Amino acid sequence: MSVPTVVAVSPSSPAERAGLRPGDEILSISGQVPRDVIQWQLLVDEADLELEVRRGGLEHRVDVSKVSGQPLGAEVDAALFDRVRTCDNHCEFCFIYQLPKGLRRSLYLKDDDYRLSFLYGNFTTLTRFTEADLERVLTEGLSPLYVSIHATDPDLRARMLRNPRGAVSLRWLGVLLDHGVEVHGQVVVCPGINDGHALDDTLCGVLDEYPRLASLAVVPLGVSRWSPEPAMRAHTTAEAARVVDLVEDWQGVYLAVLGRRLVHAADEYYLLAGRSFPPVDVYGDFEMHEDGIGMARAFEAEFDGRRQDAVGVQAGFFAAVDGAPGAGYRAPRTGPSPGGCMVEVGPIATDDGGLVDGWRVDAAKDSGDAARSATQPVPVTVRPRPDAPVAILTGTYGARVVTPLVESLGRPDVRVVEVPNEFFGGNIGVTGLMVGEDVARVLAGQPGGHRYLLPDVCLSGDRFLDGTTVPDLPRPVEVVATDGWSLRQALEPGP
Repeated sequence: MSVPTVVAVSPSSPAERAGLRPGDEILSISGQVPRDVIQWQLLVDEADLELEVRRGGLEHRVDVSKVSGQPLGAEVDAALFDRVRTCDNHCEFCFIYQLPKGLRRSLYLKDDDYRLSFLYGNFTTLTRFTEADLERVLTEGLSPLYVSIHATDPDLRARMLRNPRGAVSLRWLGVLLDHGVEVHGQVVVCPGINDGHALDDTLCGVLDEYPRLASLAVVPLGVSRWSPEPAMRAHTTAEAARVVDLVEDWQGVYLAVLGRRLVHAADEYYLLAGRSFPPVDVYGDFEMHEDGIGMARAFEAEFDGRRQDAVGVQAGFFAAVDGAPGAGYRAPRTGPSPGGCMVEVGPIATDDGGLVDGWRVDAAKDSGDAARSATQPVPVTVRPRPDAPVAILTGTYGARVVTPLVESLGRPDVRVVEVPNEFFGGNIGVTGLMVGEDVARVLAGQPGGHRYLLPDVCLSGDRFLDGTTVPDLPRPVEVVATDGWSLRQALEPGP
C-alpha cells in the first residue's frame, strides 16, 4: 500500500502553519492510515490533527491546529493509496484493448472501482461490488455513481462482459437506487449485438426495473485500428438513425410515465445520422455531458453567451490517469495563463522584429537561457501579434460542431483546423482523444505567425495520451478550456 504524498500546500492554511511541506509522505492521520482520498478528506475534516509524516527518510509528528470542517490546505498526489480494484470483465468492445503498445502504463489499467466512479465519473459494471462496498457508499454518501448497463437481459449482459457475474451484478444497481444513491447509467451499443430489438428490450427493462436512474446515456461503440475483435465495427448511417429514433421514442414513453426523458443518445449519433441536435432544454442540467450527451448544444449556448456558467469537460474516458487531480473531477481546473503562453522554444532564432514563428518573445527563464538555447529548448513567454489570424484545433466531430459557430461570427481571420485521428484510426473522432502526434502533423502544415488554440480536454497536465507534451509541438499553441464561453473569450481581440 502506498501513502499519500503532499504536492501543494495553500498559503496561510493550517497545513502551512503546522509546517507541512510538498513532498511530505503522510503515514497516518490521528492514528488512522487513509486508503483513498475519500477517507483522507473525512479524516482531515476533523479538528486538531496529529499527522505522522515521513520527510527525507525520517519520520516525525506534525500537529495541526484547526477547527472541525476547516480545510487542511494540503493537496495530495493520488486518488487511491491502496490497490485499485481492477476489472475482471473481458468486454470485446473495451477501449483499453484497442490501445497501441508503448503508451504510459496507467492508460492500460482496467478498473472496476466504485471509488473512481465517484471521484472521476468512471463507469463500473458492479461485477466486483460487495456488501462492504455498499455499506461504505451509504455511510459516506458516495453519490453520484456511474454504472455500465449495456443490456438488462442477463444472458446478453454476461455475454457482452464475458463474465458470468455480469448476469447478476445489476442487482446491486437496484439496491443502490432503493437506498437513494444517485446513479447514472450507460449503454455502449455494439452493432449486431445489443442494438435493435436488444436495445428496445434494454430500455424497457430500465423502465421496469430501474426507473429511479438519474439518467441513461446511449453511446456508440468506438473502434480503433488496433482493435483485436473482428466482430466490432462502426455504425452505419442507417443504424445510427435507428438508434436515434428508438431513443427518442422511449423518451416519449419515459416522459409520459416518469415525467422526465431519462434516456439520451450521444451527440455522435446525431452527427452519424446527419440529424439536427435536440433543443438545449431537452438535456436538462446536462447530467451526462461527460458521456457526450448534449455537449454540442451546451457548447453552442456557451459560445453564444446564452450560458455563461460553462458546463466544461473533464478528461473523458481517461479521466483518472496520472496527472489527474487527486480529488477527482470535482477539483478546480487550472485555466490558461492570461495574456501569454509558456512554451518550449529552441533553438531561439528571432527575426528582425524579435519574433519566433511570428510570435513576440518576451523573456527567457534567465539570462543564460539564450546562450544555451542553441542546443536545447528553454521555456519562454511568447505572445502572438494582436492582428494574428486564429486557428482552432479540434477533432473530426468537434470540427462539425465548431465550424458553423465560427462562420456565424463573419470573421475571415478565424478558421477551424480539423485534426484527423490517425493515431487511433478507425472511427475515433472525438476531440478528447486527439494526440500530440496528430496535432504536430497538422500544425507542421500550417502557416507560422498564427494563433493556434488547443482545447485542454485532450491533455492531462500538458501531456497528450501518446506521451508527447505541448512543448513538443512544432508551433506555439494556446491551451483553452474546452467550453464555448472560454473559446469565445479567446477569440476576442487582444491588447
